[in-house]
Amino acid sequence: MRKRLILFVVVLCLVVALGVTFTMTMRGKRPVSPVAGEPAGAIQLPEPRLKGPVSVEEALLRRRSVREYKDEPLTLAEVSQLLWAAQGITDPRGYRTAPSAGALYPLELYLVVGRVEGLSAGIYHYIPDGHYLLPVAGGDRRAELAAAALGQAYVRDAPVDLVLSAIPERTTKRYGYRGIQYVHMEAGHVGQNVHLQAVSLGLGTVMIGAFTDERVKQVMNLSKEEVPLYIMPVGRLP
Repeated sequence: MRKRLILFVVVLCLVVALGVTFTMTMRGKRPVSPVAGEPAGAIQLPEPRLKGPVSVEEALLRRRSVREYKDEPLTLAEVSQLLWAAQGITDPRGYRTAPSAGALYPLELYLVVGRVEGLSAGIYHYIPDGHYLLPVAGGDRRAELAAAALGQAYVRDAPVDLVLSAIPERTTKRYGYRGIQYVHMEAGHVGQNVHLQAVSLGLGTVMIGAFTDERVKQVMNLSKEEVPLYIMPVGRLP
C-alpha cells in the first residue's frame, strides 16, 4: 500500500512539472502583455463611434472612386473607424460588420501606414477580436506596394492603404468549390463598407484589383495560404 502511495506521489509530481514546463514554453512562443491578454506589441485602437453625421442614403449618393488625396495624415481615430467598418465585431457572438457565409470569416485585413498621427510607418495586421493592430513590418512600404500594383501612384500617395486578403480554405472546407465565390462576395461587402465609412469621415478611397499577387504577398509578408484580393488607398479629399 505504501509503495503504491509513493508511486502515486512521484507520478503526480511529474505531471505538475511537465505542466509548468509546457506553460513556460507556450509563454515563450507568444509573450502576452498584461493588458487584456493582448499579444506583446499590440496597439489598441480608439473605440469606434456608432453614430455619425452622414446618413446611409447620403453616403450612398456621395460614394465615388477617389484617386487623388491631400498631402495630410489621417488620425488614429479615423483609421480605427475604417478598420471597424471593414471587419469590426458588432455582436457578442463574434459577428462582424460584413456578412460571411457560415460566419467562417476567411478574410484578413492589413493596414499599410505612411502618414497617421500617433502611428509609425509600417505594415499592421488588424485583429477584430479586441480591435487592435499587430505590427508586421516597419518602415514606409507604400512605394513597394504601388510597384506591386502595376505602378498605380495613388497607392504610394495615399496616407494609408488597406489590404484585404483571404484564406479560402476556411470557407471551402465547408462549402467546397462554391466557397471561392462566397469569399469573393464577402470581399465586396467589406469594400463597400469601407467606401461608405470613408464618405462619412470626409475621406476618399478606391478599390484596386490590378496587382501582381506574388509581389503583394512578398511586400505584405502574407502566409502561403493567403490570397490578396483588394488594395484600398484612403486619404483626404482634395
